[in-house]
Amino acid sequence: MLIELNRKLNKLMPLITPTGILIGILCGSSLASYTYLSPWLFAFMTFAGSISLSFRDFLNVLKKPLPLMLCLFILHLAMPVLAMTVSHLLFPGDAYMLTGFVLAAVIPTGISTFVWVSIYKGNIALTLSIILIDTLLAPFIVPGVLSLLVGASVRLDALSMIGSLFWMIVAPSLLGMLLNEWSKGKIILSWGPWLNPFSKLGMACVVAINGAVVAPYLSDFSPKLLGLAAVIILLALVGYLLGFGLSRLTRLNQSDKVALVFNGGMRNISAGAVLAVTYFPAPVAVPVVLGMVFQQLTASLIGLVLGRQNRRQHQTDTASAA
Repeated sequence: MLIELNRKLNKLMPLITPTGILIGILCGSSLASYTYLSPWLFAFMTFAGSISLSFRDFLNVLKKPLPLMLCLFILHLAMPVLAMTVSHLLFPGDAYMLTGFVLAAVIPTGISTFVWVSIYKGNIALTLSIILIDTLLAPFIVPGVLSLLVGASVRLDALSMIGSLFWMIVAPSLLGMLLNEWSKGKIILSWGPWLNPFSKLGMACVVAINGAVVAPYLSDFSPKLLGLAAVIILLALVGYLLGFGLSRLTRLNQSDKVALVFNGGMRNISAGAVLAVTYFPAPVAVPVVLGMVFQQLTASLIGLVLGRQNRRQHQTDTASAA
């Protein structure tokens, strides 16, 4: 039953986050009071995804680090700088928008990336290694880049943010990987069917709670909000396009390209929302929450493009073999 539930939730992933946001907006203050649960729910989600990570795959990827380095370049240099530039151009003098844009861009890649890479036959070992390394670096990169790009505009409690990222992401990830090693991978078969559906439901809860916090800023469908949503979508698409472009420039194989594209475009957006709601005024969370609304939808759109490329490549390989 749980396996079937997880299969159905995988198909519904593009709808989970928008539905969660809608529930949060409708429930408003009745859900906003549960903000303290978000870090715990997120730690559970991270643990559920990390039991499939192994140190062996991680070491194998380090032997050919080019795709990994390209992904880190997209995630933590190219996109944050682009987000800062766009914010200065479109919302000059708005420190909250600047912080929200940069935070949405600099947070690490997400566990849900693994699902999309698996669906489109990408390099799973590379994806898991990117998730692992990015997760371990997150407590230092996120506050560091925020301090560098927006530190003069808003007050940052960097030490507290490092602590939150450690307990939300690093600690549960390391626990999951240690259990994977200790069980020689068997934990995936025994615990995976139980944890996977509940982690997706946990994501829906986190999205709803954070949506409730920023409900006053999302309930008014003003031209500014619609324009902000359009900008968020375009920025997300740029991340994917950078993955496409760099993979072609460096002549990566198809499976590595799929991994780079999804990891370059997707973010651990739920973690970003938790940080935004916990450490900043509510307006900072608006760009991040909008990113939550559209992330799975843009991922499904990019998946259609990659699926078409995969079919074309398969046809070419078949014709060549004949």
